[in-house]
Amino acid sequence: MNPTSSRAAVRSMATLTHAARATPAARSVLSPFATRSLSSNTRQFAQFPRLQSLNTFSNKRAFGTTVRMVPGDKYWGAQTQRSLGNFDINQPQDRMPAPVVKAFGILKGAAAEVNMKYGLDPKIGEAIKQAAAEVAEGKLLDHFPLVVWQTGSGTQSNMNSNEVISNRAIEILGGTMGSKKPVHPNDHVNMSASSNDSFPTVMHIAAVVEIEQSLLPSLKALRDALQVKVDKFEHIIKIGRTHLQDATPLTLGQEFSGYVAQLDRNIERVQATVPHLRYLAQGGTAVGTGLNTFKGFDEAVAAEITKLTGTEFKTAPNKFEVLAAHDSIIEASGSLNTLAASLFKIAQDVRYLGSGPRCGLGELSLPENEPGSSIMPGKVNPTQCESLTMVCSQVMGNHVAATIGGMNGQFELNVFKPVMISNLLHSVRILSDGMNSFRSHLVEGLEANEGRINSLLNESLMLVTCLNPVIGYDMASKVAKNAHKKNLTLKESAMELKALTSEEFDQYVRPELMLAPKELK
Repeated sequence: MNPTSSRAAVRSMATLTHAARATPAARSVLSPFATRSLSSNTRQFAQFPRLQSLNTFSNKRAFGTTVRMVPGDKYWGAQTQRSLGNFDINQPQDRMPAPVVKAFGILKGAAAEVNMKYGLDPKIGEAIKQAAAEVAEGKLLDHFPLVVWQTGSGTQSNMNSNEVISNRAIEILGGTMGSKKPVHPNDHVNMSASSNDSFPTVMHIAAVVEIEQSLLPSLKALRDALQVKVDKFEHIIKIGRTHLQDATPLTLGQEFSGYVAQLDRNIERVQATVPHLRYLAQGGTAVGTGLNTFKGFDEAVAAEITKLTGTEFKTAPNKFEVLAAHDSIIEASGSLNTLAASLFKIAQDVRYLGSGPRCGLGELSLPENEPGSSIMPGKVNPTQCESLTMVCSQVMGNHVAATIGGMNGQFELNVFKPVMISNLLHSVRILSDGMNSFRSHLVEGLEANEGRINSLLNESLMLVTCLNPVIGYDMASKVAKNAHKKNLTLKESAMELKALTSEEFDQYVRPELMLAPKELK
């Protein structure tokens, strides 16, 4: 044990005290190999060299006698430590998302700025702001160990942020870690706030920031990459397909223009959800009434958050709605669900059009990013399409979970907040990354196989459709069926049935004239 270490390696759930003041029983437990009781899993912190002191926390009235040991190189405190033990549903992917943690830093810093105008000691307020800024910048993510699976109001994560910011502020001011002096996690960091309005506020901050900074740029970049292909493929005439059967011609550029239009509509849908996410719950406190705040606090906090984020936020006009219901989160998740459906369709089309290379449709040549098979040499698979469609499937599942969460707002509080924001942010992140990957590793390198496209176009029987106005539907149908039955070309069939001469057929059956409505004469 190194008695000169700068920070205690173990802190109690109540306070951090010097080793000389710890009980003999407590000191006897301490060793470089002491077990940190974070959960039922054995978690050693022998790797922490700065072991210094231990104290015990007892609350016989509420919980019985408990001993919770907190690693001294962490800023969290009593409530976070208790949560680690009480909610031992802990996988790496279950951690509270980093955007939520960063949003807590933004919120707590904004609240401190406003609270200094309402009586918070400026010295304490400035220390809180400095600590909160470090959280907002992602510098203290290791001090936020809690998982999504906790109380449905997000209270544990709110207190985690209060404790981390409090202890870091205490450190900044030269105080004793864990002492709650001169900065108290509840009285100062959580001043004028409740978990019930704080967590929904960070939900909206995180959602807006991630959608604006991650999702929309990725979506727009993919849309633009597809537009490049529209322009490149505009002259390539191919056979269309409906019901997975041959249909009338169109250009490959027209086909891709449909994908661009889908993404244009999705950009509009996603953007349309953002204004509702800009409304913040902060100032509603426990049930929406604003108990323990001051008039104008909510508007001032929203204005300060706007300054810190660089994007607009407003106080919600009705705090009861934003505490008890999260329809705006469901709406945003729904727009991502629609985007996932669109991307799934696009990726599926590209996968099928690129099937082959010799025994499939083979109209598109996909980039050869990696070997496709461990047994079949030279095989190239549509891996980017497969990856993106799996992403889309996950997003659809996330939306179901978010929707169920949104249903569970009983009376004045929704208690599925963490799972809702976790699923929304997961969808935002994997869609953003998935679209970037699909764009850079597939769309940008996509090429048209014009020889194959022309061959299939010329073999199609559906070119007969342009003869309907000339020889009538019934005769055109006979020409097509006769060609199919006898393995003839349409021209050969039309001539055999004396429907048209060779010259007449060449005059009317011209794919380039089948790409748009006719002009009236």
